[in-house]
Amino acid sequence: MTFRALLVEKDADGAVSAAMQDVEEARLPEGDVTVAVDYSTLNYKDGLCMTGQGGLVRSYPHVPGVDFAGTVEASDDPRYRPGDRVVLTGWRVGEVRWGGFATRARVKADWLVPLPEQLSTRQAMAIGTAGLTAMLAVMALEKAGLSPLSGEVLVTGAAGGVGSIAVALLSRLGYTVAAVTGRPEAASYLRDLGAETIVAREELAEASSKPLESERWAGGIDAVGGDMLARVLKQTKYGGAVAAVGLAAGAAVPSFTVIPFLLRGVSLLGIDSVMRPYNERVDAWNRIAADLPMDKLEAMVAEYGLSDLPELGRKILAGQVKGRAVIDVNA
Repeated sequence: MTFRALLVEKDADGAVSAAMQDVEEARLPEGDVTVAVDYSTLNYKDGLCMTGQGGLVRSYPHVPGVDFAGTVEASDDPRYRPGDRVVLTGWRVGEVRWGGFATRARVKADWLVPLPEQLSTRQAMAIGTAGLTAMLAVMALEKAGLSPLSGEVLVTGAAGGVGSIAVALLSRLGYTVAAVTGRPEAASYLRDLGAETIVAREELAEASSKPLESERWAGGIDAVGGDMLARVLKQTKYGGAVAAVGLAAGAAVPSFTVIPFLLRGVSLLGIDSVMRPYNERVDAWNRIAADLPMDKLEAMVAEYGLSDLPELGRKILAGQVKGRAVIDVNA
């Protein structure tokens, strides 16, 4: 038997290419559970894997796709039975292990999460790692004491996957949301998701030598990193918190000091969604099912097939993908 997959290969000269192929099912990696994949989605890491950048892929040929949702076909683990709907995010699947850009996947049972009844497999992939990360960030901010009464919450990289879902979640939960974007054409999209204020990226992108700036934000979710994260921390109100979820502008924060931590008691919360323990992932998915407005989610979605992926991979690396790109692997 064969299954359809986007296979990434490297030739003798080191050139990387990605193309649709029929793959023998015997080539699937070892694992406890075989899943018939319905949908996957596109993440920044997928763009890196499809183009051979970032050093994420350890061996070729490789099937990218860090997320997938589908139905269990076979299981050696008592927690899952044929017919169960499941979702997978993280655990280096799609990076060092074959992932979801295929009609079949085989993984360890511990990496899967039962899909909440309220969600379809398509909705699960409209959410994906981006939505899980956004929900984990919101939960961390809540644990740090943030509430809708605390004041305005800033979301950077707001038109991207994590940012879009963060804006929709925060708005649904009653927060006043300010959204940062470098795309003026995304303003109406972000307002439709629930942002009350649109902040031009230029206002925060430049480094500031000041150790502190005027207090503006009760909290924030930052998907950008670099100097923008430094500016957000310097502008966070006393006792506020910022959840760091990404590094689109770089991992280094050269313009930052510890002064916001020492003089304003600001908290910087690191959010990891890749190796998150099972129970925390289950809790987050249940919160998503309860709190994410599905009409807003649908407004973020553009649907594609497997054959569209090589071009989409190049676009996401160039910052040209808005919202959520859902991949129907059977289309």
